[in-house]
Amino acid sequence: MGPLVVVDRINKHFGDLHVLKDISTTVAKGEVVVVIGPSGSGKSTLCRAINRLETIDSGTITIDGKVLPSEGAELARLRADVGMVFQSFNLFAHKTILENVTLAPMKVRRLSKKDAESRGMEMLDRVGVANQAGKMPAQLSGGQQQRVAIARSLAMEPKLILLDEPTSALDPEMINEVLDVMVGLAKDGMTMLVVTHEMGFARKAADRVLFMADGMIEEEATPEKFFTDPQSPRAQDFLSKVLAH
Repeated sequence: MGPLVVVDRINKHFGDLHVLKDISTTVAKGEVVVVIGPSGSGKSTLCRAINRLETIDSGTITIDGKVLPSEGAELARLRADVGMVFQSFNLFAHKTILENVTLAPMKVRRLSKKDAESRGMEMLDRVGVANQAGKMPAQLSGGQQQRVAIARSLAMEPKLILLDEPTSALDPEMINEVLDVMVGLAKDGMTMLVVTHEMGFARKAADRVLFMADGMIEEEATPEKFFTDPQSPRAQDFLSKVLAH
């Protein structure tokens, strides 16, 4: 399968801080790439740059053969093909769960209300919260809300889903219900780039692990290779800390 995403020598500064330094990587169609590394290493910035939620200073990002433009209708079209799931669920508090999931397919994909609702219910069922469709977000647990956010992404039939620390705002008992949904998507062949601290998920579901430190990709390997035989001192140090608990 050819690459769906090509990141070519991108750089990003926040003032004097150089947060992404000449980053190049690809994500193939159907591949699950998990990005891990210490806080402040540039993981979330990379994830957000692929959706142009963060602008870049130099380099290019190509999605399905098209260079990501900096603004305008073409950007909106490309963005419609890239789902995004955030730490905080970003659901509309004043809309029901089903309304949250059907809004974008109706507005952006121009689906009829009936078709959007039918697809929305299918996606809510897929993530295990179809029985909550008529409720408001505040009536759901954090884990349920995050599963709704994933369903909302899926309802757009994206080519790629970006998940930026999707479990970091959740209580421990809710983390697994969200990770189980993500593992299911991975098995179904959904192309995903996931920024996470969940090493178990990286081991189980990733095709490839990117380890970032100081704004650079220090190491890139299969989960098996990365977790059993990390090459760089930074990766060895990081793993010794996170796997010790």
